[in-house]
Amino acid sequence: MAGAEPVETETVIPGAGPILRAGERPTVRLRDAGPDDPPRYAPEWLELREGADAAARAPELLDPLRIRLANLPGRADGVVVHDLGCGTGSMGRWLASRLDGPQHWILHDRDPYLLHFAAVASPRSSADGSRVTVETRRGDVARLTPDALAGASLVTASALLDVLTREEIHALAAACTGAGCPALLTLSVAGRVELTPSDPLDEEIAEAFNEHQRRDGLLGPDAVNVACEAFSERGATVRLHPSPWRLGPAESVLTAQWLRGWVGAAVEQRPELKARAERYLRERLEACAAGELRVVVHHSDLLALSRPTGGAS
Repeated sequence: MAGAEPVETETVIPGAGPILRAGERPTVRLRDAGPDDPPRYAPEWLELREGADAAARAPELLDPLRIRLANLPGRADGVVVHDLGCGTGSMGRWLASRLDGPQHWILHDRDPYLLHFAAVASPRSSADGSRVTVETRRGDVARLTPDALAGASLVTASALLDVLTREEIHALAAACTGAGCPALLTLSVAGRVELTPSDPLDEEIAEAFNEHQRRDGLLGPDAVNVACEAFSERGATVRLHPSPWRLGPAESVLTAQWLRGWVGAAVEQRPELKARAERYLRERLEACAAGELRVVVHHSDLLALSRPTGGAS
C-alpha cells in the first residue's frame, strides 16, 4: 500500500507477541540450550504485562488448591513451591500472598538476570503473615524429574505451556504426577482475540498468529488441551478456568506493545499480509492511543491435582 508505514516490528519488546528472530529460542523451554543463548522474554515486557496477568488469573482455582495443600503431610513446616520459568517473579508476587502459612519458593529460569530480579522482588510474607523464603535455580525445566521435585508441594508456571511441544508437556506432567504434587499453570493462550471495534482483518491476523505459535512443533493455542490429556492420563484431576486479558484505555501501553508483536508475528508467518497489515496496525495503534480500542486476549488457567505420593510434603 503506497505511503504506508512499515509494520513496527523493530520497536517490539522481545517476547511481546511473540516474534522469534533467527537463533532465538524461548527463555524457558524443555530443550538443550547454551548458557549464553539470548533470553526469550525481555524483563520490560514481563513487567509491562504483570498487572494484566494478575487481573486475569483465575482465583476460582485457589480454593481447591488450598484444600489440597492443607491436606499434604508435612504442611506444618510450610509448602515448597517450584516456579518454572519464573521470569521476573510475577507468579510468586501474585500467589504467595493468597496462600496461608510459611512458604519456600524455588525459582527456575534460564536467564540469570531474570532470576536475580525475581529473587530481589519476591514477597516476604504469605496471606497470614508467615515467612516466605526464596532460592533460585538456573537451568532447563526439561531436566525436572519426579526426583528433582521430591518434597515439592506445588509446581507453578505462567505463560509457559504454549511455548512447549507435546513431548515437553508430557514430560512436565510426568514429573509433577510422579512427585505427587499439584500444578497451577496459568495464562496459556487460547487462540482467540476480540477487538472492539472490529475490523475485517482481525480474523486473518489471528489465524496467522496462531500458525506462528505452532511453528517448530510448539503447541501454541493447542497446549492447554494437550496438558489436560497429559495430566489426566496420569491420574490427575484437572480443572480449567478462563483467564482473559481485558485491555482498555488504562492499559494502552501494554495494548500497543501487544498489537505490534501480534501483527508482526502474523506477517512473519504470512508475508502476503504485509501491505494490508501495515494499514491495519497503524489504524489500530491510532485507536489505542485515542482510548477507543478494547481488546480481550483469551487465556486459560489449569490446575492439575495429582495423586499424592509418599514423597510429597
